[in-house]
Amino acid sequence: MITRKSREQIALMRRAGKVVAEMHEVCIRAAKPGATTLDTDRVAREVIERRGARSNFLGYHGFPAVVCTSPNDVIVHGIPSDTVVLDEGDILSIDCGAIIEGWHADAAVTIPVGEIDDESKRLIHVTRASLEAAIEQVVAGRQLGDVGAAVEGKAEAAGFSVVREYVGDDIGTAMQQDTQVPNNGPPGRGMRLKEGHVLAIEPMVNAGGPETEVLDDGWTVITRDGRRSAHFEHTLAVTAHGPEVLTLPW
Repeated sequence: MITRKSREQIALMRRAGKVVAEMHEVCIRAAKPGATTLDTDRVAREVIERRGARSNFLGYHGFPAVVCTSPNDVIVHGIPSDTVVLDEGDILSIDCGAIIEGWHADAAVTIPVGEIDDESKRLIHVTRASLEAAIEQVVAGRQLGDVGAAVEGKAEAAGFSVVREYVGDDIGTAMQQDTQVPNNGPPGRGMRLKEGHVLAIEPMVNAGGPETEVLDDGWTVITRDGRRSAHFEHTLAVTAHGPEVLTLPW
């Protein structure tokens, strides 16, 4: 079961979400051709410190950074490195989170590095659209299956595939709590959403097949066929007025 959050608790998660949005803003500015993925981690750390927040990524099961940087065929959990240099035409997924007074928020975005090819543009557009379709389902009375079905429907209609091994979660006093939010599945099934539920929804969409592989570092997840992947995520609250995205800028 998902624990329902009070207005005061959601307000703290909203504050954390604004920190996450600011981390994305500075990372996007840093992710230029010739920059390293470690450059994005450095600027994100500065935001965390300036805003008096804590990172929920740093040290999580030993993860060594405050952001996950996942270029091209890396789906998720890429480790920032000063040896991974971004090139014109790459795409980069940036995933990060923050904690304010014990309450978490988490979000991800995929961006172009300079000019990118048309298929990569379409992959980014469709993945963002799949998240937007899922957000529309985050209303009281809908079920978790409706969320996953919305993601899967958008992605597969465009000829792409949805990653199944990695999913969203309910979020609150921990980044990943008890209930998973898959990015696929039949509608009309699963737990029914109620006001006060807060979810992190994160479609991961592959240009090729859905199969994944974990590299020897134990973190980096890549597409098995080597084709590109995109990742978008928001933290959302179910409210009396519909879904509220908590990971938006100040």
